[in-house]
Amino acid sequence: QVQLVESGGGLVQPGGSLRLSCAASGSTLSLYIMAWYRQAPGNQRELVAVISTGGTTNYADSVKGRFTISRDNAKNTVYLQMNSLKPEDTAVYYCKAKLGFDYWGQGTQVTVSS
Repeated sequence: QVQLVESGGGLVQPGGSLRLSCAASGSTLSLYIMAWYRQAPGNQRELVAVISTGGTTNYADSVKGRFTISRDNAKNTVYLQMNSLKPEDTAVYYCKAKLGFDYWGQGTQVTVSS
């Protein structure tokens, strides 16, 4: 069973950048479809980006051209590079691994505010 730990969140001004990391242990990350989700207060959790085992990526329309998901299988880590951040990107960001079952991390807070 895989365990996931997110890091890299914080407070950033509009227009700034952050890189989130999702480190996996207990299993080989290369076997899993990986995704980033986010949940803002009062909202449902929504899919932000997904990357297949082969490296194919897909993004929510709201983040296309600004966010990039990537994976480093050698480091057992998935990343979310977030550029041109907007206040509406403020949320708790979660990493998910899928291989039959879904496995979630604990989340990391991203706040975009001046």
